[in-house]
Amino acid sequence: QVQLVESGGGLVQTGGSLRLSCAASGRTFNFYTMGWFRQAPGKEREFVAARGWSSGSTYYADSVQGRFVISRDNAKNTVYLQMNSLIPDDTAVYYCAAGKLIRAVVAGNGIDYWGQGTQVTVSS
Repeated sequence: QVQLVESGGGLVQTGGSLRLSCAASGRTFNFYTMGWFRQAPGKEREFVAARGWSSGSTYYADSVQGRFVISRDNAKNTVYLQMNSLIPDDTAVYYCAAGKLIRAVVAGNGIDYWGQGTQVTVSS
């Protein structure tokens, strides 16, 4: 069993930065691919970024490539999403996710655990 708790959301102006954190409980954190998804009002939840459990394999949505960076600290059971050059289209509730296979996590159909979400609002 893995429980995920996000933090770090808030209100920021266009061009600003935020860092989201996701703290995981459970002894098997190190064996999970960790990912971030987001859901804007009136839209479906979409993939943002993912990172494999042991290697540096990372995947990003085209819309955030070059602006967002996903990282993880397995010793702290925490995954981060550094978001730079934020734009209003980044406004959404951001969810942390955990799954076994990175490609399935990226596809959104291999999620075993979800966090409760944290709101990110980017003002113009």
